[in-house]
Amino acid sequence: MKVKDIMTKSVISLKADDTIERAAEIMEQNNIGAVPVCDGDRVIGIITDRDIAIRSAVKGESYNSKTVRDIMSSNPVTSSPDMDLRDVSRVMSERQVRRIPVVENEHLVGMVSLGDLATNSKSNEQAGDALSNISKPGIS
Repeated sequence: MKVKDIMTKSVISLKADDTIERAAEIMEQNNIGAVPVCDGDRVIGIITDRDIAIRSAVKGESYNSKTVRDIMSSNPVTSSPDMDLRDVSRVMSERQVRRIPVVENEHLVGMVSLGDLATNSKSNEQAGDALSNISKPGIS
């Protein structure tokens, strides 16, 4: 099975100069935890609810004065629509990520998440493997 078979095709994105407050609003309104950051439709980063909590809120900075660019992860790991689900699960596990933008010809075409893998009967074993590796505590 391929990523294109289970990915979310309608994806909301942000611009790098959007405020962190805007990012949080988008996440709340759409019940999502990550949003790709794009220049046009080319993915240049990703911002997660965890980024907002750790990189911004904990430092006591205002959501209004900081932009997405200030706290996003640049050059995120991406997938192609034709990537095999076993491979994307392995990448999630290795890179410790739960969501991956799907890119075709340098254009954002979807998102695939650990939840997408878990709710698909043909891929839920890979999701379990990925989650167990993602959830392992880091070694300091």
